[in-house]
Amino acid sequence: MRTITATRYVTPLREGGSLPAVVEADDDGMYVMKFRGAGQGAKALVAEVIAGELARLLGLPVPEIVLADLDPDLARTEPDPEIQDLIRASGGLNVALDYLPGSMNFDPLVDRPDPLLTSSIVWFDAFVANVDRTPRNTNLLTWHRALYLIDHGAALYFHHDWTGAAQAAASPFKCIADHVLLPLATRLREADAALAARIGDGDIERIVAQVPDAWLTGEPAFADVAAHRRAYVDHFRARLRARDAFVEEAIRAHGDL
Repeated sequence: MRTITATRYVTPLREGGSLPAVVEADDDGMYVMKFRGAGQGAKALVAEVIAGELARLLGLPVPEIVLADLDPDLARTEPDPEIQDLIRASGGLNVALDYLPGSMNFDPLVDRPDPLLTSSIVWFDAFVANVDRTPRNTNLLTWHRALYLIDHGAALYFHHDWTGAAQAAASPFKCIADHVLLPLATRLREADAALAARIGDGDIERIVAQVPDAWLTGEPAFADVAAHRRAYVDHFRARLRARDAFVEEAIRAHGDL
């Protein structure tokens, strides 16, 4: 995962609850930055990195994810006090996604993606426990006629209460019934066989290792950052072994439509 430095705050994206923003970086690229100092905190950034890079491993369409170094002095040029506070509270590493200019929100009434792709996205969202891809908030974009997955900050809900992580690993994830793509997910068993085979123990470790130490400090459930990091690896290994629970739940929910 690359690290870029934010050089200019361009504009806020106020449709996002955590006030993400378009920023310019030292590589002349434009990115959508998610701020560590936002109300959702560092856990949302951890979810963005782990879920987003798992999606990439599975061959799902996600914009490039980068670590974004932010100098809090950028706040001096911003007239909005709320944005000033957000920048000052987010000094250091944040997360950013490649900006897709001209992209449009996915419309489930108009867009009809391939059934294997939709089934794969449903499988992935159940795997990472993403509660936030519903008709109300699809977190899907269409860009150059292709579908892209964005905004995984609400995934990995188990890490908000580590005492229930073991139970969450075997959860059927009943929230999948609200998934915007579930009506089109007609090839779930095929997606399960293909996607599960792509995830190895080494892949999980590699992805979790990309989370900065600073985002994992101060968690009272763990003695140190290494133990905290290991807990994510252990969770996803267990989740993969227990995937029949969420696959069968998704198939059942699809049949109930």
